[in-house]
Amino acid sequence: MKEFVIGSRKVGPNHPPMIIAEMSGNHNQSLERALSIVDAAAESGAHALKLQTYTADTMTLDIRTGEFFIEDEQNLWKGTSLYELYQQAYTPWEWHQAIFDRCREKGVIPFSTPFDETAVDFLESLNVPCYKVASFENTDIQLLRKIAATGKPVIMSTGMATPAELDESVRTLREYGCSNIVLLKCTSTYPASPANSNLRTLPHMSELFQCQVGLSDHTLGIGVSVASVALGATVIEKHFTLSRAEGGVDSAFSMEPNEMKALVEETQKAWESLGGIQYGPTEAEKPSLKHRRSLYIAKDVKQGETLTKEHVKSIRPGLGLPTKYMDIVLGKTVSKDVQAGTPLTWDVL
Repeated sequence: MKEFVIGSRKVGPNHPPMIIAEMSGNHNQSLERALSIVDAAAESGAHALKLQTYTADTMTLDIRTGEFFIEDEQNLWKGTSLYELYQQAYTPWEWHQAIFDRCREKGVIPFSTPFDETAVDFLESLNVPCYKVASFENTDIQLLRKIAATGKPVIMSTGMATPAELDESVRTLREYGCSNIVLLKCTSTYPASPANSNLRTLPHMSELFQCQVGLSDHTLGIGVSVASVALGATVIEKHFTLSRAEGGVDSAFSMEPNEMKALVEETQKAWESLGGIQYGPTEAEKPSLKHRRSLYIAKDVKQGETLTKEHVKSIRPGLGLPTKYMDIVLGKTVSKDVQAGTPLTWDVL
């Protein structure tokens, strides 16, 4: 799968996974907190920070009844309308420049998820290096066309999309100018459970759509993300906050700085561990060959004597003949005196 560059970072199977800290609405409507989240993401080692670019009016209607009101008992946001939720969670557009500037100052790649075409125009004015497509927007063909026309890489969450829907979305992106795509396996529950993560989809999805794959991870902890690396994830996205205890619309399933640091470190180790197909000792292992068992003289033996089990033992270290030759050497005579503790070699027989 071909690699490409997002910002200053190469993305692909031959590089450690790109870790994205998703700010979402965890700024709690404070620009100062938003900038502190950037600083914490940088200190944690995250490679990129992602915003969401929308307003309540570009997301839904200001209606507070029926399907516009959240009543599901299992929903984190039960008891509020969609419009109120987006009012609370959105990142003011006038903050974007300051947040992007802080990211670049800290060596973090800034970008965003646009939720309508006006957001794409706005993000283009900020010179974003790539775009994220949210799981609930991955079938919005008009939005995909607009994003693809920028020619920039696209990271798209798959969410509940069927193979047919993803095929249409990927074809649209490619047809309208996007040649670099990463599809993120994403479970559209908040939080998600490991059991519903289905990471075995990753290599299948990569082969099916001939593109890089990754994970938009809504589970708690880092285990699922680390596991995804072994199945080919080149990009991992996690919601990020300064402190879950301080609240926020997404805080319940967001990582804290120490967890993000662990994620960056452990996914790097997971990627390094993949290596290549390897049998036999590596260069680092060769000194350990001496710890294998081998054949040693265990009792002094005189020239001309016949070797018995009293004379030869299979022990460590591994400087004598391999143990598979035990049946051959027993019954042979020795050509010279040999002391106990001598590795058995062909020249003494």
